[in-house]
Amino acid sequence: MTKRTTIDSLAAEITKGLKEYSKLTEESLKGAVVEVSNEVRDKIKEGSPKKSGDYEKSWKVTKERETAHSIQTVVHSKNRYQLAHLLEFGHAKKNGGRTKAIPHIEPATRDISEKVLERLKRDLE
Repeated sequence: MTKRTTIDSLAAEITKGLKEYSKLTEESLKGAVVEVSNEVRDKIKEGSPKKSGDYEKSWKVTKERETAHSIQTVVHSKNRYQLAHLLEFGHAKKNGGRTKAIPHIEPATRDISEKVLERLKRDLE
């Protein structure tokens, strides 16, 4: 259905359309960020060492800040954060030698921005 607009109200109609598109984009972007954050958390859990399972279960997604126009999330180990870098990169052992590195964070966080952009494009189509 078409809507008739006069020249005088054309600017107002364009502004209204842009505001609606902006709001849709913001909502889609926030959803994409949360979705990708949860996906990254799940990939980190999959690649985590599974000796007792506590380290794997400790990974959480937290919303750091959310405004009307943006959202910031953090994927972190809730109570085993001291182990994350030691397991990711390896460490020196007590009696000499080194432990094997178990890279599980970097592979999961690779290409995050591309994933968010893909989801945003998909939502806006």
